[in-house]
Formats: sequence, structure tokens, C-alpha cells
Amino acid sequence: MGLDDALIFTRVVECHSFTLAAQGLGMQKSTVSRRIALLEDRLGVCLLNRTTRKLRLTEVGQAYYERCRQIMLDFADAEQAVMQLQQEPSGLLRITAPIEFGQLLLGRVLGDFMRQYPQISADVELTSRPVDPVEEGVDIAILVGQPQDSTLIARKLFETGRRLCASPAYLAAHGTPRTVAELAGHRAILLPHDSSRHWPLLGESIPCQRVMACNNITFAREAALAGAGIAALPNMICEEALRDGRLVQLLAEARLPVGELYAVYPSRRFQAMKVKTFLDFLMGNLPVDEGRLLEPAAPGLVTSPP
Repeated sequence: MGLDDALIFTRVVECHSFTLAAQGLGMQKSTVSRRIALLEDRLGVCLLNRTTRKLRLTEVGQAYYERCRQIMLDFADAEQAVMQLQQEPSGLLRITAPIEFGQLLLGRVLGDFMRQYPQISADVELTSRPVDPVEEGVDIAILVGQPQDSTLIARKLFETGRRLCASPAYLAAHGTPRTVAELAGHRAILLPHDSSRHWPLLGESIPCQRVMACNNITFAREAALAGAGIAALPNMICEEALRDGRLVQLLAEARLPVGELYAVYPSRRFQAMKVKTFLDFLMGNLPVDEGRLLEPAAPGLVTSPP
């Protein structure tokens, strides 16, 4: 009876009307009114101030409504979780991701996933801007770095190291640094979060000559290939060019920051089946970055704990 009364009360508040709530619940308006009155008597408080034109929650009524609403959401989630045990993933999956991650990895993985689960459709935006999945109605936002919003769930996908790279043409024109100290004054192609005055080295403060800054690692790689300067590129973007000699790795002993990618989604006790299944599939099909060519991970391999 208490749960039924909480449901009736929640519907009245959300409908702003006894009449509309009664219609939605398939009850008489007089029954709804009587049940709310009995609820207030049992609790010993006034939950609603009633006038002929509107309803207004009291302070204690507002607090009670917020708790009741959460209970109803949890109940709906519990039912959905049980029903999904007998269902395959289906529906529209909304994803945002960094441009390079989408081009190099996500497209292939998502395509494989959709072939395995044909009831899934997808809406994907590749972007360099930060995305709030709650504000933009996104199921999964793949972001570089861990988000600051503690209300979101962040699942680490993988991390990739960086290498100092330059083209043979650049080294022929400007010389090859043999020590970290010799980087001082060399022309730098910088990525987001890199200092504008120093090379992105851990534990070092070596000045650089900034000639270019950009927010796209493919663009930075192409600029380095053209001889514009030295770039600290993620392994996943420079490996092929290093292997075929179009880029040269410099100072392998230099310590550079590691880039991390996270899958971020709104905090809900029960995830939609399509979201949970895709995240597990994505984790099982990401590369393992060992400083060499990125190879597909073995099926089911999880590169880091959820």
C-alpha cells in the first residue's frame, strides 16, 4: 500500500493535476484524492498545498517527491534489467569520439558490432570538442583524459605512449638531437595540453621553438612528415610512418606523457543492453599498445579494469 501511495503521489506531482493523474492511473479522481489524504495522515505531514487552480509542493513534500521519484526510476531500471536478460541489443546507439580514434579504430569495431547485432543502428559524431553525454543525449562519449564530472561513469579503454618524431628532411636541415638537452631550440609541433614553451617531457624542462600548435594528431603527423618540425606523436598515429622510414624516432630514452582514452556515460544503476554490450565488445577489440605496431587484441581481452 505504501509503494502504491508513493506512485500515486508521484504521478499527481508530475501531472500537476489530480484529474490527469487519475486518468493515467485508471482510477477515479476521488480515489486519488483520498489516497493522498490518507498518505499525509499516515506520515503526519502536509505534502501538497491545494488551490482551485494549482498544486504546490510543501518543503517536506518536495523532499518526499525526490525520494519517491528515485524509487520509481530504480524500479523501472530493475524491470528493464530483467527483461533485457532475454533480449539482444537493439535500438539507436549514440556515440561521440575523437576524430583519429574514430577513423583508425572505432569505425571498424562498430561495424563488426553492428554485423553481429543487426538490430543496432548508430549515430556517430567525430569531434575534437569536449562532449557532455548528459547534456547532449549521448549514450557513450569517448574522451581523451578522465572527465572532471564525478556524476559520470568513466571506463578506461586504453592508453598509448608518445614518441618524438621528425622527417629525414627536417633532420638533414636542422640536425639530429643526440641528447634531450640538444632538443633546446628545435622547432616544435605541439598538441593540445602541451606547453607552448617547453617540450612535453616528464621530469624535464627543455625549451622549444614553437612553430605550430594544433588539436589534431593526424594534422601534426602530416606537418612533421613535411619537415615542419619535431612532434611528440602517439604511437597509434606514427607507427606506419616510422616503419617505412618517412619519420625517424628521436631519443627513445626520453620520457613522454601517456595518452589515455575513456568511455564516458551517464551514471545509471542499470545500463541499457545496447550500451553495456557495445562497451564490452569495444574493450575486447581494442589494440594493445606495446610501442610497436598496434595489433588487434584477442577476443575478450580487457586492456584495463572497468
